[in-house]
Amino acid sequence: MHPGNLWGGRLDAIDSDRAEAEEEERRRNMTEWDRGALHSQQLSAEHQRNQLDETQQGWLLAPQDSWKKKRKKYVNLGCVSVSRTVFMWTVGSILVLFLVVALPIIIVKSLPRHKSTPPPPDNYTLAIHKAIQFFDAQKSGKLPKKDRVSWRGDSGVKDGLPDVVGGLVGGYYDGGSNIKFHFPMAFSMTMLSWSLIEYSEKFKAINEYDHMRDVLKWGTDYLLLTFNNSATRLNHIYAQVGGGVRDSESADDIYCWQRPEDMSYDRPVISLTTATDLGAEVASALAAASIVFNDKPTYAKKLKKGAETLWPFFRNKNRRKRYSDGQPTIQAFYNSTSMFDELMWAGAWLYYATGNQTYIQFATTPSVPQTAKAFANQPELMVPSWNNKLPGAMLLMTRYRLFLNPGFPYENMLSRYHNATGVTMCAYLKQYNVFNRTSGGLIQLNMGKPRPLEYVAHASFLASLFADYLNSTGVPGWYCGPTFVSTQVLKDFAKSQIDYILGDNPLKMSYIVGFGKKFPRHVYHRGATIPNDKKRRSCREGLKYRDTKNPNPNNITGAMVGGPNKSDQFHDIRSNYNASEPTMSGNAGIVAALISLTSSGGYQIDKNTMFNGVPPLYPPATPPPKAWKP
Repeated sequence: MHPGNLWGGRLDAIDSDRAEAEEEERRRNMTEWDRGALHSQQLSAEHQRNQLDETQQGWLLAPQDSWKKKRKKYVNLGCVSVSRTVFMWTVGSILVLFLVVALPIIIVKSLPRHKSTPPPPDNYTLAIHKAIQFFDAQKSGKLPKKDRVSWRGDSGVKDGLPDVVGGLVGGYYDGGSNIKFHFPMAFSMTMLSWSLIEYSEKFKAINEYDHMRDVLKWGTDYLLLTFNNSATRLNHIYAQVGGGVRDSESADDIYCWQRPEDMSYDRPVISLTTATDLGAEVASALAAASIVFNDKPTYAKKLKKGAETLWPFFRNKNRRKRYSDGQPTIQAFYNSTSMFDELMWAGAWLYYATGNQTYIQFATTPSVPQTAKAFANQPELMVPSWNNKLPGAMLLMTRYRLFLNPGFPYENMLSRYHNATGVTMCAYLKQYNVFNRTSGGLIQLNMGKPRPLEYVAHASFLASLFADYLNSTGVPGWYCGPTFVSTQVLKDFAKSQIDYILGDNPLKMSYIVGFGKKFPRHVYHRGATIPNDKKRRSCREGLKYRDTKNPNPNNITGAMVGGPNKSDQFHDIRSNYNASEPTMSGNAGIVAALISLTSSGGYQIDKNTMFNGVPPLYPPATPPPKAWKP
């Protein structure tokens, strides 16, 4: 133990006192030392204090290049250090991706958008725009303020009065005369509805959907006036307004040549208590239209009620009679030769509209098609028209089998309708030689008789529609005997016939007024032949406009005339009315055929709208039981 630390503790305090004493001694002697020597001594002492061992020197005196190398090898990102090479590659890759991918997207997004130019409409679309206008020119009654035909005005505003409560104002004149034939008018509305149901998207694509519905509603509003649609039981139906007979000189719709706006003669109304075919056709038109107007529940309900009110009237065996029997002013123009085809037709449409199985049960009762000779395979019964609904009715029920396949108890009869439809389609094909053709390629469905184009238009529609049905179910064709025929063959048939009507014929003439450069200029039509100069012509004064060789002063745009003869010849003169007169049913057929062929709006049909009123064919599945709880 140190002698100066008698208590055995640390020597820090003693060493401290001694150091302070020595320091005091130096201060006292500073004045006596040489200042230069003192400075040297101070430097030496400082050097000794600052002197470092070799390890410390290595720490502090390392070359600067080594620090630079370390900085180059790593990059401090705060929470982690990464290799500078990896860092630079990563940043470079991101930059390249930005330049290659992101920058072009940003540039494209920032540029002003230009809508792609739609393809030009095909000839079928252009022709549809024309063909629909014909119905505007045929309107009777008080016309809308924004009427589409400049040379037409209000007409027939007293039709049916005072004999018919409320009158029979409205509807359509049939063709070149001012008569309103309800039988072909109803058929025309049915066909327009059918085309609207199947091809609504196409009509929308060409901006004609609303126009078509206006045309249809103008007709169905009028058809609701042709019977007491508020009654529960009917005893009569109105068949016609106006009339006359050929080669007569009495003042009527046939002899007089006047604009509808100037009619000055009596227009009788034909009322019938027995009219099975007419009642069935009117019911079909109302039922089909109710499907078109399913977005207007009140109006659709009114149409369905009217159709169902007519059902017991024309189904009554005591009233079973063709509407034209004993009616010379009807027989001369629209003589009906059967009525069971209309019964099948009405049964199918009423079932689709209401879902009531009574109607489909009737339409598939074997005695009905047998009486109608639906399976007789007679060529004349394969031709659709205002007088023969068999091909249309069987195709309509084939649709039921193709898309819903209801099975028993309908399968047997539906399969027969399907087979008969296939036979009809085979008959339209050239290789089977069922129907003759002109040298220009026009099929002679009416056996060489006048007005061939109406029949061709309706057959083309059914053929094109059947092909669309098969395509929609993934079936590529059907059999004609042992030969499998592609659906494209049917489409080609329909196109060839409609192309003929549009001008691909030996005369290079379009048979639709206003379409193409060459079309009929002397159409047999009262309103189109008389100038719209505010002058009123009497019954006989208008005859000079019928007999003139000058072209019509008013083009009745969209009218499809009767067409050429069996030698492809067409004489553009008014006196040949079988060739130069248009009709309601003919134009309904050409509109339907054209919309089925146009590429506007795609090639698909609407499979579901037709069946909106049909209830589920099978009971709904039983819901699973509730989870068991202890």
